[in-house]
Amino acid sequence: MTHDTAQKEIDWLYSTQLFGIKLGLDNVQRLLRELGLPAAGQKFIHVAGTNGKGSTCAFMHSILKHAGINAGLFTSPHLVHFGERIRDAERMISSDEISAGINRLRERVSGWNPHPTFFELTLALALEWFARRGNPWVILETGLGGRLDATNALRPAVSVITPIGWDHMDMLGDTLAKIAAEKAGIIKPGVPVITMTQETEALEVIQTTAEQRGAPLTVLETGWSRETGLPGPHQRWNAAMAVTALKAAGFDFAESVIESGLREVEWPARFQKIRPGVVIDGAHNLDAARVLVQTWLEQFPQQRAQVIFGAVAGKDVSGVLREIASIVDGWHFTSFGSPRALPAEELCRVWQGLGLEPRPVAMHADVAEALHAAGGAQPVLIAGSLYLAGEAIALIEGQADAFERSAQ
Repeated sequence: MTHDTAQKEIDWLYSTQLFGIKLGLDNVQRLLRELGLPAAGQKFIHVAGTNGKGSTCAFMHSILKHAGINAGLFTSPHLVHFGERIRDAERMISSDEISAGINRLRERVSGWNPHPTFFELTLALALEWFARRGNPWVILETGLGGRLDATNALRPAVSVITPIGWDHMDMLGDTLAKIAAEKAGIIKPGVPVITMTQETEALEVIQTTAEQRGAPLTVLETGWSRETGLPGPHQRWNAAMAVTALKAAGFDFAESVIESGLREVEWPARFQKIRPGVVIDGAHNLDAARVLVQTWLEQFPQQRAQVIFGAVAGKDVSGVLREIASIVDGWHFTSFGSPRALPAEELCRVWQGLGLEPRPVAMHADVAEALHAAGGAQPVLIAGSLYLAGEAIALIEGQADAFERSAQ
């Protein structure tokens, strides 16, 4: 099967985004029921939250790998290749497997009304692959929210809720309590829940929901005590939640296995030092921007960055710019290959409207031009969107030809 054939099937899957995001479980439950998924005996750890979901999933997956357990991992979005969303400890799903799997799903749902969404189909593709691979455990990251997210059709062994903040307010609610209620929707009767100290308004919702559903709740008050393979103090909290969740799932690993897993974890675009003096971080909301600044000050004390910045519409761009401004030596605003990407000129107007201390500003037509312009200076920080991060990684690592722009 050729790469072109696989891309044709992936393009069809992306086209289902035209059906929009339908929050609800009826369709995905029907889809999984008809496919006989998940595999009998397969166990899940389910992770929701605003920030830190992917990193927490990556920590758990890495520990399981170092313990010799070939667990599945389902995350989103991808950065360069669609297959990054679906992997186990040995490899990512291949182009041929993606193509064949989507083709089977396409035939199965032909004529369905309502038609399954992009995310529902991607989850089904993943679960089918995990079943074929015989993965005994699967780490699942929610796509959006929790309560009505497609991943919530599965009953996990453990639920994890990472810090809750302001994002996707148009879909999840305009107060922290409303957003927390959606995230806490993954809590199942009797299933242990792991979270950490966070905003009182959000934590109270989690505590109330867990109590109502008879779910044992653990609230961590300290992070992991040692460095991990992902920089920043926030990652030590994510590591602690990962370790606690695995213990709640019944694992009792040697300390050396846990430490190796946390130290050797790989999770791109989370303060990723992709080249000497070049950092990529997908921070795209206010809380993520705050921890980005904390990590920068820890890793690059006394140094400001040339910042390549791009963002999509609908985000708190002014808040993120204001937060990052303290570590900026000069801005390089750019658009990127997403229909939702804001033009560089719009980003510049937002920055100038903040009335903060002036910084040198340059505007670029695309990421390649921005990288070229900022490349002579160090250090460089690329931030503002995971889509921007993915495009920058593809360019820096010479994978631009394989970058799946239609994913954006």
